[in-house]
Amino acid sequence: MTNNDILRRLRYILNIKDTKIIKILALVNYQVPLPRVVSWLKKEDDEDFTECSDKDLTAFLDGLIIEKRGKRDESKVAKVPTPQRLNNNLVFLKLKIAFDLKSDDVLALLELSQYKISSSELSAFFRKKTHRHYRVCKDQILRKFLKGLQLKFTTANESTKVNTAPSLKQVVKKSTDINSTDKKPTKFNW
Repeated sequence: MTNNDILRRLRYILNIKDTKIIKILALVNYQVPLPRVVSWLKKEDDEDFTECSDKDLTAFLDGLIIEKRGKRDESKVAKVPTPQRLNNNLVFLKLKIAFDLKSDDVLALLELSQYKISSSELSAFFRKKTHRHYRVCKDQILRKFLKGLQLKFTTANESTKVNTAPSLKQVVKKSTDINSTDKKPTKFNW
């Protein structure tokens, strides 16, 4: 997935306007003119299309964390160096932090988009690269996670009109009920 795809999907999921993207970027002191934001959101075949850089998307995701969770006290937090290259694992982690999701919530969102993984597979995406159980998050998994967010947020917006969408806790409970059957555990050959 390109950075532009991720930004487009997040804009749709959050139902925000271009000016709101500028405000979110301003939360991390990243100033971007409106025409540049508009060009990020255009399709690749449009002549006004501009590629969203890793620095641009990182600034947006960091601003989104501040927007959703509030500014943190810098004196209590150790300064973490910003990576040179943004990858799917970091995007996934920043979205997990921004939406204040626990592992069960992420698994439920993935299940909403018809993608099932175990909690150990999920935790492997959030480990350090040097850890022996670290696993690269592929585009398909990030795409499914974003689709789960989209389904949750768009059905949540629609459920205020008609309360038919299951809550995230109901989906988590349903998935744990399925896993708690009396069957023998499946043996995996890694």
